[in-house]
Amino acid sequence: MGKNLFIAEKPSVAKEFAKALKLNTSSRDGFLESRNCIITWCVGHLVTMSYPEIYDEKFRRWSFDTIPFIPREFKYEVIDSVRKQFTIVSDLLNRPDVTTIYVCTDSGREGEYIYRLVEQMSGVKGKERKRVWIDSQTEEEILRGIKEAKDLSEYDALSDAAYLRAKEDYLMGINFSRVLTLKYGRAVKDYLKRDRAVISVGRVMTCVLGMVVKREREIRAFVKTPFYRVLGSFGLEGDGDKRLEGEWKAVEGSRYYASPKLYKENGFKAKADAQALIDQLSGEAVIESAARKNENKNPPLLYNLAELQNDCSKLFKISPDETLRIVQELYEKKMVTYPRTDARVLSTAVAKEIQKNIGGLQGYGLCAGFARDILAQGSYKNIAKTRYVNDKQITDHYAIIPTGQGLNNLPGLTPVSAKVYEVIVRRFLSIFYPAAVYQKISLQIKVAGESFFAGFKVLTREGYLQVTQYSFSKKSSDSVSQGVDRTAGDGQGKVGGAGDEQGKVGGAGDEQGKVGGAGDEQGKGCGAGSEQERDSGDGDKAVGEENGGEEQKCDEQFMALLKGLKKGSKLTVKGYEIKEGETSPPKRYNSGSIILTMENAGQFIEDEELRAQIKGSGIGTSATRAEILKKLVNIEYLALNKKTQVITPTLMGEMIYDVVNLSIRPLLDPALTASWEKGLTLVADGNITANEYMGKLDDFVTRRTNMVKQLSNQGNVQACFRASGAFYAREQQ
Repeated sequence: MGKNLFIAEKPSVAKEFAKALKLNTSSRDGFLESRNCIITWCVGHLVTMSYPEIYDEKFRRWSFDTIPFIPREFKYEVIDSVRKQFTIVSDLLNRPDVTTIYVCTDSGREGEYIYRLVEQMSGVKGKERKRVWIDSQTEEEILRGIKEAKDLSEYDALSDAAYLRAKEDYLMGINFSRVLTLKYGRAVKDYLKRDRAVISVGRVMTCVLGMVVKREREIRAFVKTPFYRVLGSFGLEGDGDKRLEGEWKAVEGSRYYASPKLYKENGFKAKADAQALIDQLSGEAVIESAARKNENKNPPLLYNLAELQNDCSKLFKISPDETLRIVQELYEKKMVTYPRTDARVLSTAVAKEIQKNIGGLQGYGLCAGFARDILAQGSYKNIAKTRYVNDKQITDHYAIIPTGQGLNNLPGLTPVSAKVYEVIVRRFLSIFYPAAVYQKISLQIKVAGESFFAGFKVLTREGYLQVTQYSFSKKSSDSVSQGVDRTAGDGQGKVGGAGDEQGKVGGAGDEQGKVGGAGDEQGKGCGAGSEQERDSGDGDKAVGEENGGEEQKCDEQFMALLKGLKKGSKLTVKGYEIKEGETSPPKRYNSGSIILTMENAGQFIEDEELRAQIKGSGIGTSATRAEILKKLVNIEYLALNKKTQVITPTLMGEMIYDVVNLSIRPLLDPALTASWEKGLTLVADGNITANEYMGKLDDFVTRRTNMVKQLSNQGNVQACFRASGAFYAREQQ
């Protein structure tokens, strides 16, 4: 009887497989063996693509004569540092007594590529090969994956996409880096006064660099615009001590409607015009309309890797690669499901067994009560009918959720790792709770034919918000990206947004009277959006969006008084004031928001048809985005502030941007990068062939390389360097 060979990606994973299979193994050099089974591992990549000089020594020297470099057949080689383990794995693959190979590398494109390269270099023939596809490291999931393992050939299309991605990065990196270095390297070197300069570019990283540089230049070019808002203070009839504040807005019927004097519709460009309005306001204040409604706020969708990286950047000021390291650790400790996922929903199959995950969390002290309540009330039973379960939105893996297992590992976690786990658990449990309910009142007040608007809201049912109170928060209401109004539920009936302690939200401005500029009111428009924008549920509009005023903090007692107001009710005019503000530039990216922007790069695309075609395709993958950002920082194209996680370009980064912009501009366009990513997805899904994709890739690389060779634009490049350098004068001295 032949033996089964299991190949994992790491020694720790191999041990979990041995434990799940309850094998009595003996440890060997690089593998474990029992009477019927062998378990080994790859320690990541064992094989890599060969450098051009391996094809021919002439390619070692960078020259216009040897590019574009487009090999007909690609060469691969064993990585020297892991050659010993490769030899062990290769020998095991070809052992005569091994009849069946179980591929247990990570369940994704990269894991598939890792194994396929090893098999290719080992020349494996005549073996039955099965693919184990799992979503967590729990014993049940491992055993299910082995039992349901499919023939490896069913993943050939995924393998094709993995090979193509590597070839794409290889061809673009080698050809474009060489041609741009040969063409502009001397100019970069001389300007920076360095001994040498290599211009490193890539399909994804250059696009990310472009996003950051463009944002920085938008900020530099931004011109602040002052504006002046008119606020009115009104006393409630019968209770002169109670006041409400309303904001003037030039609606239809106003003497200033569509006036060129306006800044938007709720402010003036000149203070004198604001004062002129106040001078014209006389007479009593009357309620024109009083609208009452309840607003439901649903729990946000579950975490994918990008969302988790974004929240961890905000909450803990850690980089995306650190977040990935932590969640990978939690995965290997059986505590959470597979981390490298783009999905934010569960599968139907998982939903049917979800009570097991919840049940296990009864042993997690911080959230044990919530888990018990969910099970007691049976709220998990209908989860498959909600927006949190959708098979169509899942490619390789469903969202990151706690397994309910591995809690014995909690004491050994670092404080940050424990907090990341808590964030994942609370997000998961919140979807089994009802929506938070707010009571809202919107008022329109008329004075001398002019309209003032005021909005109020108070939390009436906490719903899922009770689950999102982090143990580590300075305030119980701190819930970053939980899809909640941050001051809601503070026990005082206050409702605010994004940490605004004045209870103000969006719309008319923050406590400084600032609003966003350049179409980016609060750092929006970067392709990512906030949790509130993208996950709003039933009517999560920014306050003031529907009535032009700021929603004010309000307690239940005051809300009761407001309920007595109706059309025709009179108010006492207490006075008017002019509030000065100024527009603010777009916000810089931080390590979290840039990851979200990469994930949602398709939103940058202006062409509606193209945007629809690549919907759901970002730039990079959940597995690679953090590493790409890390590389850009390491090669000093970008600077990352470790305390704030804010990202800015370096002078070198801006110069590389200028070089690419004047030579291979499409590399800076998210549309191009996203369309390549979409193409890989089509290959993985079997909708186009690898040859079709490769043909387009070869053509693009060849054409663009030859175009750069023919360029004569050194003067323009130097001018761009000087323009960028002016902002780094101290750095150059």
